[in-house]
Amino acid sequence: MKKILLTAIVIFAALNARAQKYSGGLIDKTVAVVGNEMIMLSDIEEEVRMSRLNGAYIDENSRCRILENIMQSKIFLMQARLDSLTVNREMVNAEVTSRMDNARTALGGDEELEKYFRMPVYKLRQEWLSQMEDMSLTQQEQSEVAGKIPEITPFDVKRYMDTVAVDEIPIVPIKYQYSQICIYPNRDSAALACKEKLLDIRQRILNGERFATLARLYSEDPGSSRKGGELGMASKSIFWPAFGDAAMSLKKGMISQIVETPDGFHLIEVLEKKGDMFNARHILLKPKYSDNDRVRAFERLDSLKARILSDKISFDLAARIYSEDPATRTNGGQVADPVSGSAYFDIDQLKPQDYRALQNLEPGQISDPISSLDNEGRDGNEVYKILKLDKIIPSHKATPENDYTELLEGVRNIKRQEAIDDFLDKKIKETYIVIDPLFSDCEFSRKGWLEKITKD
Repeated sequence: MKKILLTAIVIFAALNARAQKYSGGLIDKTVAVVGNEMIMLSDIEEEVRMSRLNGAYIDENSRCRILENIMQSKIFLMQARLDSLTVNREMVNAEVTSRMDNARTALGGDEELEKYFRMPVYKLRQEWLSQMEDMSLTQQEQSEVAGKIPEITPFDVKRYMDTVAVDEIPIVPIKYQYSQICIYPNRDSAALACKEKLLDIRQRILNGERFATLARLYSEDPGSSRKGGELGMASKSIFWPAFGDAAMSLKKGMISQIVETPDGFHLIEVLEKKGDMFNARHILLKPKYSDNDRVRAFERLDSLKARILSDKISFDLAARIYSEDPATRTNGGQVADPVSGSAYFDIDQLKPQDYRALQNLEPGQISDPISSLDNEGRDGNEVYKILKLDKIIPSHKATPENDYTELLEGVRNIKRQEAIDDFLDKKIKETYIVIDPLFSDCEFSRKGWLEKITKD
Protein backbone atom coordinates (compact mmCIF):
# COMPACT_ATOMS: atom_id res chain seq x y z
CA MET A 1 0.00 0.00 0.00
CA LYS A 2 2.80 2.41 0.92
CA LYS A 3 4.64 1.58 -2.28
CA ILE A 4 1.58 2.42 -4.40
CA LEU A 5 1.07 5.66 -2.49
CA LEU A 6 4.70 6.68 -2.91
CA THR A 7 4.58 5.91 -6.64
CA ALA A 8 1.50 8.09 -7.10
CA ILE A 9 3.12 10.97 -5.19
CA VAL A 10 6.22 10.72 -7.36
CA ILE A 11 4.09 10.72 -10.51
CA PHE A 12 2.20 13.80 -9.32
CA ALA A 13 5.41 15.64 -8.45
CA ALA A 14 7.05 14.70 -11.74
CA LEU A 15 4.09 15.92 -13.76
CA ASN A 16 4.03 19.21 -11.88
CA ALA A 17 7.71 19.54 -12.61
CA ARG A 18 6.87 19.09 -16.28
CA ALA A 19 4.34 21.91 -16.26
CA GLN A 20 4.57 23.95 -19.44
CA LYS A 21 3.08 26.96 -21.10
CA TYR A 22 0.51 26.51 -23.79
CA SER A 23 -1.09 28.96 -26.22
CA GLY A 24 -2.42 32.11 -24.57
CA GLY A 25 0.26 32.14 -21.89
CA LEU A 26 -1.59 29.82 -19.48
CA ILE A 27 0.60 27.38 -17.55
CA ASP A 28 -0.42 23.79 -18.19
CA LYS A 29 0.06 21.43 -15.30
CA THR A 30 -1.45 18.44 -13.57
CA VAL A 31 -4.30 19.65 -11.39
CA ALA A 32 -5.51 16.29 -10.11
CA VAL A 33 -4.51 12.64 -9.90
CA VAL A 34 -7.18 9.98 -9.49
CA GLY A 35 -5.52 6.62 -8.98
CA ASN A 36 -3.13 6.38 -11.91
CA GLU A 37 -5.17 8.82 -14.03
CA MET A 38 -3.87 12.39 -14.44
CA ILE A 39 -6.01 15.44 -15.18
CA MET A 40 -4.31 18.42 -16.79
CA LEU A 41 -5.39 22.03 -16.62
CA SER A 42 -5.51 21.94 -20.42
CA ASP A 43 -8.10 19.13 -20.18
CA ILE A 44 -10.38 21.48 -18.27
CA GLU A 45 -9.73 24.38 -20.62
CA GLU A 46 -10.58 22.21 -23.62
CA GLU A 47 -13.91 21.35 -22.02
CA VAL A 48 -14.49 25.07 -21.41
CA ARG A 49 -13.82 25.81 -25.09
CA MET A 50 -16.13 22.98 -26.17
CA SER A 51 -18.88 24.25 -23.84
CA ARG A 52 -18.57 27.75 -25.25
CA LEU A 53 -18.67 26.36 -28.78
CA ASN A 54 -21.96 24.65 -27.87
CA GLY A 55 -23.36 27.92 -26.53
CA ALA A 56 -23.09 27.12 -22.80
CA TYR A 57 -22.58 29.94 -20.29
CA ILE A 58 -19.28 29.73 -18.44
CA ASP A 59 -19.32 31.19 -14.94
CA GLU A 60 -16.81 31.26 -12.08
CA ASN A 61 -17.85 27.78 -10.92
CA SER A 62 -17.79 26.11 -14.34
CA ARG A 63 -14.20 24.87 -14.06
CA CYS A 64 -14.94 23.39 -10.62
CA ARG A 65 -17.90 21.48 -12.05
CA ILE A 66 -15.85 20.33 -15.04
CA LEU A 67 -13.03 19.08 -12.80
CA GLU A 68 -15.47 17.21 -10.56
CA ASN A 69 -17.14 15.59 -13.56
CA ILE A 70 -13.79 14.52 -14.97
CA MET A 71 -12.68 13.07 -11.62
CA GLN A 72 -15.93 11.13 -11.28
CA SER A 73 -15.48 9.82 -14.81
CA LYS A 74 -11.95 8.68 -13.95
CA ILE A 75 -13.28 6.66 -11.02
CA PHE A 76 -15.81 4.90 -13.24
CA LEU A 77 -13.16 4.44 -15.93
CA MET A 78 -10.75 2.71 -13.55
CA GLN A 79 -13.49 0.37 -12.36
CA ALA A 80 -14.52 -0.35 -15.96
CA ARG A 81 -10.97 -1.48 -16.71
CA LEU A 82 -10.93 -3.66 -13.62
CA ASP A 83 -14.22 -5.16 -14.78
CA SER A 84 -12.72 -5.77 -18.27
CA LEU A 85 -15.44 -3.85 -20.07
CA THR A 86 -14.87 -3.25 -23.79
CA VAL A 87 -15.31 -0.17 -25.94
CA ASN A 88 -18.16 0.05 -28.43
CA ARG A 89 -15.96 1.03 -31.40
CA GLU A 90 -18.79 1.66 -33.84
CA MET A 91 -20.54 4.06 -31.46
CA VAL A 92 -17.28 5.83 -30.59
CA ASN A 93 -16.25 6.37 -34.21
CA ALA A 94 -19.70 7.69 -35.10
CA GLU A 95 -19.69 10.06 -32.12
CA VAL A 96 -16.21 11.42 -32.91
CA THR A 97 -17.11 11.94 -36.57
CA SER A 98 -20.29 13.78 -35.58
CA ARG A 99 -18.42 15.91 -33.06
CA MET A 100 -15.72 16.79 -35.59
CA ASP A 101 -18.24 17.67 -38.30
CA ASN A 102 -20.29 19.86 -35.98
CA ALA A 103 -17.22 21.68 -34.69
CA ARG A 104 -15.81 22.21 -38.19
CA THR A 105 -19.17 23.54 -39.33
CA ALA A 106 -19.60 25.85 -36.34
CA LEU A 107 -16.09 27.29 -36.73
CA GLY A 108 -15.92 27.39 -40.53
CA GLY A 109 -13.45 24.68 -41.50
CA ASP A 110 -10.32 22.81 -40.47
CA GLU A 111 -8.06 25.87 -40.23
CA GLU A 112 -10.39 27.65 -37.82
CA LEU A 113 -10.86 24.39 -35.89
CA GLU A 114 -7.10 24.10 -35.40
CA LYS A 115 -6.86 27.72 -34.25
CA TYR A 116 -9.70 27.34 -31.80
CA PHE A 117 -8.44 24.12 -30.20
CA ARG A 118 -4.76 25.00 -30.74
CA MET A 119 -3.75 21.69 -32.29
CA PRO A 120 -3.77 19.95 -35.70
CA VAL A 121 -7.00 18.28 -36.79
CA TYR A 122 -5.46 14.78 -36.74
CA LYS A 123 -4.29 15.25 -33.16
CA LEU A 124 -7.65 16.67 -32.08
CA ARG A 125 -9.39 13.66 -33.59
CA GLN A 126 -7.00 11.34 -31.75
CA GLU A 127 -7.70 13.13 -28.47
CA TRP A 128 -11.45 13.05 -28.98
CA LEU A 129 -11.27 9.39 -29.98
CA SER A 130 -9.44 8.64 -26.74
CA GLN A 131 -11.96 10.71 -24.77
CA MET A 132 -14.93 8.99 -26.41
CA GLU A 133 -13.42 5.56 -25.75
CA ASP A 134 -13.05 6.49 -22.09
CA MET A 135 -16.58 7.90 -22.10
CA SER A 136 -17.93 4.66 -23.57
CA LEU A 137 -16.34 2.66 -20.74
CA THR A 138 -17.47 5.21 -18.15
CA GLN A 139 -21.08 5.08 -19.30
CA GLN A 140 -21.03 1.28 -19.35
CA GLU A 141 -19.68 1.19 -15.80
CA GLN A 142 -22.30 3.66 -14.62
CA SER A 143 -24.94 1.38 -16.12
CA GLU A 144 -23.34 -1.61 -14.41
CA VAL A 145 -23.44 0.11 -11.02
CA ALA A 146 -26.99 1.40 -11.48
CA GLY A 147 -28.11 -1.95 -12.85
CA LYS A 148 -27.11 -3.82 -9.69
CA ILE A 149 -30.03 -2.48 -7.70
CA PRO A 150 -32.63 -5.11 -6.74
CA GLU A 151 -35.80 -5.29 -8.81
CA ILE A 152 -38.25 -2.62 -7.66
CA THR A 153 -41.41 -4.12 -6.18
CA PRO A 154 -44.85 -2.74 -5.26
CA PHE A 155 -43.61 -2.75 -1.65
CA ASP A 156 -40.81 -0.33 -2.61
CA VAL A 157 -43.33 1.98 -4.26
CA LYS A 158 -45.59 1.83 -1.18
CA ARG A 159 -42.68 2.52 1.17
CA TYR A 160 -41.68 5.50 -0.96
CA MET A 161 -45.22 6.90 -0.82
CA ASP A 162 -45.36 6.30 2.97
CA THR A 163 -42.08 8.08 3.68
CA VAL A 164 -41.89 10.88 1.10
CA ALA A 165 -43.05 14.34 2.17
CA VAL A 166 -46.43 15.32 0.74
CA ASP A 167 -44.97 18.27 -1.14
CA GLU A 168 -42.37 15.97 -2.76
CA ILE A 169 -44.89 13.57 -4.30
CA PRO A 170 -44.52 13.89 -8.08
CA ILE A 171 -47.15 15.91 -9.92
CA VAL A 172 -48.48 14.14 -13.00
CA PRO A 173 -49.24 16.81 -15.64
CA ILE A 174 -52.53 16.87 -17.56
CA LYS A 175 -52.46 14.28 -20.33
CA TYR A 176 -54.49 13.89 -23.51
CA GLN A 177 -55.33 10.79 -25.52
CA TYR A 178 -56.74 11.58 -28.95
CA SER A 179 -57.39 10.29 -32.45
CA GLN A 180 -57.29 12.03 -35.82
CA ILE A 181 -58.42 11.82 -39.43
CA CYS A 182 -55.98 13.53 -41.79
CA ILE A 183 -56.24 14.76 -45.36
CA TYR A 184 -53.27 16.15 -47.23
CA PRO A 185 -53.51 18.90 -49.84
CA ASN A 186 -52.70 18.09 -53.45
CA ARG A 187 -48.97 17.56 -53.05
CA ASP A 188 -48.27 16.72 -56.67
CA SER A 189 -49.83 19.91 -57.97
CA ALA A 190 -48.06 22.06 -55.36
CA ALA A 191 -44.71 20.36 -56.01
CA LEU A 192 -45.09 20.92 -59.77
CA ALA A 193 -45.78 24.63 -59.26
CA CYS A 194 -42.77 24.87 -56.97
CA LYS A 195 -40.49 23.20 -59.52
CA GLU A 196 -41.72 25.40 -62.35
CA LYS A 197 -40.90 28.52 -60.34
CA LEU A 198 -37.43 27.19 -59.51
CA LEU A 199 -36.79 26.34 -63.17
CA ASP A 200 -37.65 29.94 -64.06
CA ILE A 201 -35.27 31.23 -61.36
CA ARG A 202 -32.53 28.89 -62.57
CA GLN A 203 -32.88 30.15 -66.12
CA ARG A 204 -32.65 33.75 -64.91
CA ILE A 205 -29.37 32.89 -63.15
CA LEU A 206 -28.01 31.21 -66.29
CA ASN A 207 -29.00 34.34 -68.23
CA GLY A 208 -26.80 36.47 -65.99
CA GLU A 209 -28.80 37.47 -62.91
CA ARG A 210 -27.01 37.06 -59.58
CA PHE A 211 -27.81 33.97 -57.52
CA ALA A 212 -27.41 35.94 -54.27
CA THR A 213 -29.92 38.60 -55.36
CA LEU A 214 -32.55 36.04 -56.31
CA ALA A 215 -31.93 34.13 -53.07
CA ARG A 216 -32.69 37.27 -51.08
CA LEU A 217 -35.86 37.79 -53.11
CA TYR A 218 -37.27 34.27 -53.26
CA SER A 219 -35.58 31.82 -50.87
CA GLU A 220 -37.77 30.58 -48.03
CA ASP A 221 -34.86 29.65 -45.79
CA PRO A 222 -34.87 32.55 -43.29
CA GLY A 223 -31.44 31.66 -41.95
CA SER A 224 -29.62 32.07 -45.26
CA SER A 225 -31.84 34.18 -47.52
CA ARG A 226 -30.73 37.46 -45.98
CA LYS A 227 -27.13 36.42 -46.70
CA GLY A 228 -27.85 35.79 -50.36
CA GLY A 229 -28.50 32.11 -49.68
CA GLU A 230 -24.98 31.48 -48.36
CA LEU A 231 -24.74 28.64 -45.84
CA GLY A 232 -21.12 28.97 -44.74
CA MET A 233 -18.41 26.33 -44.71
CA ALA A 234 -19.98 23.13 -43.38
CA SER A 235 -19.55 19.40 -43.38
CA LYS A 236 -21.55 17.43 -45.94
CA SER A 237 -22.84 15.18 -43.16
CA ILE A 238 -24.98 17.87 -41.49
CA PHE A 239 -27.23 18.29 -44.55
CA TRP A 240 -29.94 16.05 -45.93
CA PRO A 241 -28.14 13.34 -47.99
CA ALA A 242 -29.66 14.48 -51.30
CA PHE A 243 -28.51 18.07 -50.67
CA GLY A 244 -24.99 17.10 -49.57
CA ASP A 245 -24.50 14.68 -52.48
CA ALA A 246 -25.71 17.24 -55.02
CA ALA A 247 -23.45 19.98 -53.64
CA MET A 248 -20.37 17.74 -53.58
CA SER A 249 -20.98 16.74 -57.21
CA LEU A 250 -20.93 20.36 -58.41
CA LYS A 251 -17.91 22.29 -59.61
CA LYS A 252 -17.38 25.80 -58.26
CA GLY A 253 -19.84 28.23 -59.85
CA MET A 254 -22.12 25.56 -61.31
CA ILE A 255 -25.87 25.70 -60.65
CA SER A 256 -27.56 22.45 -59.69
CA GLN A 257 -30.70 20.99 -61.12
CA ILE A 258 -33.66 21.01 -58.72
CA VAL A 259 -32.85 19.02 -55.56
CA GLU A 260 -35.68 17.70 -53.39
CA THR A 261 -35.29 17.20 -49.62
CA PRO A 262 -37.81 16.94 -46.77
CA ASP A 263 -37.44 20.73 -46.41
CA GLY A 264 -38.64 21.42 -49.96
CA PHE A 265 -36.95 22.08 -53.31
CA HIS A 266 -33.54 23.69 -53.77
CA LEU A 267 -31.20 25.25 -56.29
CA ILE A 268 -27.56 25.05 -55.18
CA GLU A 269 -24.42 26.95 -56.17
CA VAL A 270 -21.14 25.78 -54.67
CA LEU A 271 -18.69 28.55 -53.72
CA GLU A 272 -15.88 26.47 -52.22
CA LYS A 273 -15.02 22.85 -51.44
CA LYS A 274 -12.41 21.42 -49.08
CA GLY A 275 -12.41 17.67 -48.59
CA ASP A 276 -15.90 16.72 -47.42
CA MET A 277 -16.78 20.32 -46.55
CA PHE A 278 -18.31 22.96 -48.76
CA ASN A 279 -19.69 26.46 -48.76
CA ALA A 280 -22.75 26.90 -50.94
CA ARG A 281 -25.62 29.20 -51.70
CA HIS A 282 -29.09 27.81 -52.08
CA ILE A 283 -32.60 28.93 -52.89
CA LEU A 284 -35.30 27.00 -51.05
CA LEU A 285 -38.93 26.93 -52.13
CA LYS A 286 -41.61 25.03 -50.26
CA PRO A 287 -44.80 23.74 -51.87
CA LYS A 288 -47.70 26.15 -51.41
CA TYR A 289 -51.26 25.02 -51.14
CA SER A 290 -54.16 27.06 -52.45
CA ASP A 291 -57.26 28.17 -50.60
CA ASN A 292 -59.17 25.70 -52.79
CA ASP A 293 -57.09 22.84 -51.34
CA ARG A 294 -58.01 23.92 -47.83
CA VAL A 295 -61.69 24.44 -48.66
CA ARG A 296 -62.02 21.05 -50.34
CA ALA A 297 -60.27 19.29 -47.46
CA PHE A 298 -62.36 21.06 -44.84
CA GLU A 299 -65.55 20.16 -46.73
CA ARG A 300 -64.57 16.48 -46.77
CA LEU A 301 -63.70 16.56 -43.07
CA ASP A 302 -66.92 18.38 -42.20
CA SER A 303 -68.87 15.73 -44.10
CA LEU A 304 -67.06 12.93 -42.26
CA LYS A 305 -67.69 14.61 -38.91
CA ALA A 306 -71.40 14.90 -39.70
CA ARG A 307 -71.60 11.22 -40.65
CA ILE A 308 -69.81 10.24 -37.43
CA LEU A 309 -72.07 12.40 -35.27
CA SER A 310 -75.16 10.91 -36.93
CA ASP A 311 -73.86 7.39 -36.20
CA LYS A 312 -73.59 6.49 -39.89
CA ILE A 313 -69.95 5.53 -39.35
CA SER A 314 -67.66 5.31 -36.33
CA PHE A 315 -64.61 7.56 -35.99
CA ASP A 316 -62.43 4.45 -35.86
CA LEU A 317 -63.77 3.08 -39.16
CA ALA A 318 -63.73 6.50 -40.86
CA ALA A 319 -60.06 6.88 -39.94
CA ARG A 320 -59.23 3.44 -41.31
CA ILE A 321 -60.99 4.18 -44.61
CA TYR A 322 -60.41 7.88 -45.24
CA SER A 323 -57.41 9.12 -43.25
CA GLU A 324 -54.27 9.74 -45.31
CA ASP A 325 -51.88 9.48 -42.36
CA PRO A 326 -50.29 6.00 -42.51
CA ALA A 327 -48.96 6.23 -38.94
CA THR A 328 -52.44 6.48 -37.37
CA ARG A 329 -54.82 5.12 -39.99
CA THR A 330 -54.31 1.46 -39.09
CA ASN A 331 -54.96 2.24 -35.40
CA GLY A 332 -58.34 3.77 -36.11
CA GLY A 333 -56.78 7.21 -35.99
CA GLN A 334 -55.34 6.93 -32.48
CA VAL A 335 -52.14 8.98 -32.15
CA ALA A 336 -49.10 7.53 -30.36
CA ASP A 337 -45.73 9.03 -29.52
CA PRO A 338 -43.31 7.72 -32.19
CA VAL A 339 -40.49 7.34 -29.64
CA SER A 340 -42.14 5.95 -26.51
CA GLY A 341 -45.25 4.45 -28.12
CA SER A 342 -47.40 6.07 -25.43
CA ALA A 343 -50.92 7.18 -26.39
CA TYR A 344 -50.90 9.92 -23.72
CA PHE A 345 -49.44 13.36 -24.38
CA ASP A 346 -48.42 16.21 -22.10
CA ILE A 347 -49.32 19.68 -23.34
CA ASP A 348 -45.74 20.39 -24.39
CA GLN A 349 -45.71 17.22 -26.50
CA LEU A 350 -48.66 18.37 -28.58
CA LYS A 351 -48.39 20.51 -31.68
CA PRO A 352 -49.77 23.99 -30.86
CA GLN A 353 -52.46 23.66 -33.55
CA ASP A 354 -53.60 20.31 -32.14
CA TYR A 355 -53.64 21.57 -28.55
CA ARG A 356 -55.79 24.56 -29.47
CA ALA A 357 -58.32 22.16 -31.02
CA LEU A 358 -58.28 19.76 -28.05
CA GLN A 359 -58.25 22.10 -25.08
CA ASN A 360 -61.97 22.98 -25.23
CA LEU A 361 -63.26 19.48 -26.06
CA GLU A 362 -64.84 17.01 -23.69
CA PRO A 363 -63.96 13.32 -24.01
CA GLY A 364 -65.77 11.85 -27.02
CA GLN A 365 -66.20 15.21 -28.77
CA ILE A 366 -64.78 15.92 -32.24
CA SER A 367 -63.10 19.16 -33.29
CA ASP A 368 -63.90 21.29 -36.31
CA PRO A 369 -61.43 20.86 -39.20
CA ILE A 370 -58.03 22.49 -38.53
CA SER A 371 -54.77 23.10 -40.38
CA SER A 372 -51.84 21.44 -38.65
CA LEU A 373 -48.44 19.89 -39.38
CA ASP A 374 -47.15 16.34 -39.69
CA ASN A 375 -43.78 15.06 -38.42
CA GLU A 376 -41.93 15.13 -41.75
CA GLY A 377 -38.90 17.33 -42.46
CA ARG A 378 -37.60 19.85 -39.96
CA ASP A 379 -40.78 21.85 -39.56
CA GLY A 380 -43.49 19.45 -40.74
CA ASN A 381 -45.76 19.52 -43.78
CA GLU A 382 -49.21 21.05 -43.88
CA VAL A 383 -52.06 18.67 -43.20
CA TYR A 384 -55.79 19.12 -42.51
CA LYS A 385 -57.48 17.09 -39.80
CA ILE A 386 -60.30 16.60 -37.36
CA LEU A 387 -59.45 15.41 -33.83
CA LYS A 388 -61.42 13.36 -31.35
CA LEU A 389 -60.55 13.67 -27.67
CA ASP A 390 -60.58 10.09 -26.42
CA LYS A 391 -59.57 10.70 -22.82
CA ILE A 392 -58.20 13.40 -20.56
CA ILE A 393 -56.31 12.80 -17.33
CA PRO A 394 -56.29 15.96 -15.17
CA SER A 395 -53.10 17.09 -13.47
CA HIS A 396 -52.78 15.46 -10.04
CA LYS A 397 -50.42 14.16 -7.40
CA ALA A 398 -49.27 10.70 -8.36
CA THR A 399 -51.03 7.79 -6.67
CA PRO A 400 -50.12 4.08 -6.76
CA GLU A 401 -53.62 3.24 -7.99
CA ASN A 402 -53.52 5.51 -11.06
CA ASP A 403 -49.84 6.18 -11.71
CA TYR A 404 -48.05 3.03 -10.63
CA THR A 405 -45.86 2.86 -13.75
CA GLU A 406 -44.63 6.45 -13.32
CA LEU A 407 -44.00 5.92 -9.61
CA LEU A 408 -42.20 2.64 -10.26
CA GLU A 409 -39.86 4.36 -12.72
CA GLY A 410 -39.38 7.26 -10.30
CA VAL A 411 -38.40 4.93 -7.44
CA ARG A 412 -36.13 3.00 -9.81
CA ASN A 413 -34.34 6.22 -10.79
CA ILE A 414 -33.94 7.20 -7.12
CA LYS A 415 -32.41 3.80 -6.32
CA ARG A 416 -30.10 4.01 -9.31
CA GLN A 417 -28.87 7.44 -8.24
CA GLU A 418 -28.38 6.23 -4.66
CA ALA A 419 -26.31 3.30 -5.97
CA ILE A 420 -24.13 5.64 -8.02
CA ASP A 421 -23.74 8.05 -5.08
CA ASP A 422 -22.77 5.22 -2.71
CA PHE A 423 -20.28 3.85 -5.24
CA LEU A 424 -18.62 7.24 -5.78
CA ASP A 425 -18.50 8.15 -2.07
CA LYS A 426 -16.88 4.81 -1.28
CA LYS A 427 -14.37 5.02 -4.13
CA ILE A 428 -13.40 8.62 -3.28
CA LYS A 429 -12.44 7.43 0.21
CA GLU A 430 -10.56 4.35 -1.02
CA THR A 431 -8.80 5.79 -4.07
CA TYR A 432 -5.56 7.74 -4.04
CA ILE A 433 -6.63 11.22 -5.12
CA VAL A 434 -4.69 14.50 -5.08
CA ILE A 435 -6.28 17.82 -6.09
CA ASP A 436 -4.27 20.98 -6.68
CA PRO A 437 -4.94 23.82 -4.17
CA LEU A 438 -5.85 25.93 -7.21
CA PHE A 439 -9.32 24.39 -6.70
CA SER A 440 -9.49 24.80 -2.91
CA ASP A 441 -12.36 27.30 -3.15
CA CYS A 442 -14.56 25.00 -5.23
CA GLU A 443 -17.94 24.00 -3.90
CA PHE A 444 -17.89 20.36 -4.97
CA SER A 445 -21.14 18.41 -4.81
CA ARG A 446 -19.35 15.60 -2.91
CA LYS A 447 -17.60 16.58 0.33
CA GLY A 448 -15.07 13.77 -0.04
CA TRP A 449 -13.17 15.76 -2.66
CA LEU A 450 -12.26 18.51 -0.17
CA GLU A 451 -10.18 16.07 1.89
CA LYS A 452 -8.10 15.35 -1.23
CA ILE A 453 -6.96 18.94 -1.82
CA THR A 454 -3.25 19.39 -1.08
CA LYS A 455 -2.16 22.16 1.23
CA ASP A 456 -0.22 25.14 -0.11
